Amino acid sequence: MRPGLQLKISQQLTMTPQLQQAIRLLQLSTLELRQEVIEQLYNNPLLELEEEDDRVTDTSDNLSADELNEIGQANADNVETTLDQNLSEDEANNLLASSTQDTPDHQWEEDLSTELPVDANWDDVYNNSSGTAGGGEVDLEQVYQVTESLRDHLHWQLNLTPFSDIDRQVAATLIDSIDENGLLIEDVFSITQHLRYVEGEEILQSDEIIAVLHRLQQFDPAGVFARDIRECLLIQINQLPENIPFLVQAKLLITEFLNEIASTDQTRLAKKVGCSRDEISGAMLLIKSLNPRPGDALSSQNIDYIVPDVFVEKFDGRWRVRLNDANMPKLRINDSYSQLIKRSDNSNENQYLKDNLAEARWFLRSVESRNETLMRVTKTIVELQQNFLNQGPVAMRPMVLADIANRLDLHESTISRVTTTKYLATPQGVFELKYFFSSHVGTAGGGECSSTAVCAILKAIISAEPAAKPLSDSKLTSLLEDQGIQVARRTVAKYRESMGIASSSQRKRFENAM
Repeated sequence: MRPGLQLKISQQLTMTPQLQQAIRLLQLSTLELRQEVIEQLYNNPLLELEEEDDRVTDTSDNLSADELNEIGQANADNVETTLDQNLSEDEANNLLASSTQDTPDHQWEEDLSTELPVDANWDDVYNNSSGTAGGGEVDLEQVYQVTESLRDHLHWQLNLTPFSDIDRQVAATLIDSIDENGLLIEDVFSITQHLRYVEGEEILQSDEIIAVLHRLQQFDPAGVFARDIRECLLIQINQLPENIPFLVQAKLLITEFLNEIASTDQTRLAKKVGCSRDEISGAMLLIKSLNPRPGDALSSQNIDYIVPDVFVEKFDGRWRVRLNDANMPKLRINDSYSQLIKRSDNSNENQYLKDNLAEARWFLRSVESRNETLMRVTKTIVELQQNFLNQGPVAMRPMVLADIANRLDLHESTISRVTTTKYLATPQGVFELKYFFSSHVGTAGGGECSSTAVCAILKAIISAEPAAKPLSDSKLTSLLEDQGIQVARRTVAKYRESMGIASSSQRKRFENAM
């Protein structure tokens, strides 16, 4: 073979950096887009924030002179109304007259210099209105900054409890060994093995470790440092006053019949324990008030806050959609820097400004395109799901990505990106946009019913079933067929499990255990 040259023509799709940026912005949520906007603001000198004064000026430019006079008169009336409530007529007139005159800056300096002594403290003159001494508002963030997690809370209590040095080391080791529920899942002696022996000599006895454990089990929240569920419940119930009704029966059930509480009928359990049914029922209610996971309340978990991207509200019988741009920074091109660009100058500084100007314009265009696409998709979803907005999940219409894509002449992948991590605030609640897309099942009339609507109907039927005789999956299938919804029994079981609803036998067993 000899080397040679060949000419080959082919077509391929090349994604430019600008197109990649537009696609990435399309799938960002409102919070993520806000972070992206702030980052671009810091990195690109050709971008600047649109000031509030500019927005007010732009708004006033669009108003007529009569409208501006009406706004000014309304503000003056509000000032007069407020002043008349606390001041006399002469004082109010004096203040109104003085408020219409401009006060020079040096007058403030003269007033401060004459009123304040040289050695005056600023805090002595201007009291903090946010303090709590005078019955002001309490800063909740300041209150809850002491304990950040369950372990921090336990270490704080450990510092307030008298322990010897070796016992304090044991207690600190046990605190670091609990799980997120506040329980000890490992053996206590295995956890403290490194503290028991020093150079082969045992310096810490087993009964001393157990004594430290018992002291830690008195910490808050009640039930922490338990080695199993039975011990956790016993710790909590032993801290209750002795005059609580059914306390003895509850301790007996926890100690000897804990595994049979949920699986045995109350009548049979009463005969086995030797108590009346009313005593067993009261003891069961007392046990239900206990918490088998005491550390949940103080466990440190990352909380994801949901900020709706779009709002839908009903005005004059019509649904209206608006974007949530309340906390979104408003950007614009910096006129000062853009005017410095010289078309005939090829210096590095001028080229730097040109590149940033092009990038700023493309970024603003991409954000505008993202918001426009999100608005179009949301409007189409609202148009197709008006019955859901009026009646709830029972009236959900079956819908797939292709339904929206065909209406808007977009690709299904674009619809998928737009609806990912985007939330719509409706009168029914806040829903992810993907929630409105669901599969369908057939109906007796040859139509289709959304799986979301079927789940809502199942939930309503189960909530209204007789407590002593729960409905089986076969019976639920028959009831759905009576409503014209054709669905298999295994599909009913799948929908029921997806909603976290137990089977009929488990629901009956739980009801008997109440």
